[in-house]
Amino acid sequence: MKNQEILHQPYTLGSLVLKNRFVMAPMTRSRAINNLPNDLMVEYYRQRSGAGLIISEALAPSANATGYVRVPGIYKDAQIEGWKKITDVVHENDAKIFAQLMHTGWASHVDNLPEGGEILAPSALVSTGSEVWTDTTKSMQKSSLPREMTKADIEATIQEFTQAALNAVKAGFDGIELHGANGYLLDEFLNPASNHRTDEYGGSIENRARFYLEVTQSVANAIGKEKVGTRISPYGVFNGMVIYPEMEETFIYLAAELNKIGIVYLHVADHSSMGTPPLTASVKDGIRANFKGTLIGVNNYTAETALADIESGYLDLPAFGRAFIANPDLPSRILNNLPLNEPDKTTLYASGSTDEKGYTDYAFAGEVISK
Repeated sequence: MKNQEILHQPYTLGSLVLKNRFVMAPMTRSRAINNLPNDLMVEYYRQRSGAGLIISEALAPSANATGYVRVPGIYKDAQIEGWKKITDVVHENDAKIFAQLMHTGWASHVDNLPEGGEILAPSALVSTGSEVWTDTTKSMQKSSLPREMTKADIEATIQEFTQAALNAVKAGFDGIELHGANGYLLDEFLNPASNHRTDEYGGSIENRARFYLEVTQSVANAIGKEKVGTRISPYGVFNGMVIYPEMEETFIYLAAELNKIGIVYLHVADHSSMGTPPLTASVKDGIRANFKGTLIGVNNYTAETALADIESGYLDLPAFGRAFIANPDLPSRILNNLPLNEPDKTTLYASGSTDEKGYTDYAFAGEVISK
């Protein structure tokens, strides 16, 4: 394979040296009973620690942020202790791991909130584009109506993200990624479909980006900018997001401002393989020109397409999602030109699952597992 060795070479990410360029993308897998990491999750991450960098599934930074069923948190001592087991097994195989912090915002349902949780969003609007699985009904439900965040709520949420980042470092993570994509809270402030505010957090591009940047700056101040990455999804339409006239200008502005903060990476999601519009050359060029740190991309990559984006100069690190679900030994398979397992689509992002099916039961190369 042309220049395949690039993927297997070490890469310097801030103060970290990754053993290869394979990034495992963050993926919600819904196995955290009572929002706690468990031994099944330890095994899942251990199996995939051939990656140079693992970005964890989404971790809730607070009770308010926990809008999905069986999503792990990072705001309680028991959660911190559970994650220590996971970061330990990842580090034993010389891999690095960042915790993705996600607040669901309006993409949430009241039945999924822990005690004391409340659904908050930029504006009191029901998401027109999202349904949420609840274990109470064992089915998909329309998202619940959020309460519009006050200035005090905004300040409290910034502090929740910041404390969660400190907790993640305490749990042994090498850094954190702020999930600012896919129609979750940070993205909701950016998008006029979900942000109807008329104060300093709504209206202009600069105002709509303010909350995203304030969260990022606060977290960077707390744990160090070299331990912070963020995720964005230009042209993303998940969870009720819309494409608006100044979208490209918004994300190019955001990239430039994140570059000023000095975060270690920007993670750009292109979900066109899942039906969203593809990223345009102009927004990709604008982001690359304005963000000088490491650029991670996710786009249903194969080894060939990942190499093409690296060689074009657009990308530094490719993130693999579904391929890592079905192939825990993905880097080794690609290095040795071995065939890949196909993922079981019924369990990719399983809402009703609590066991190993479609999670830790995929075969390694040369291994036969009886189903």
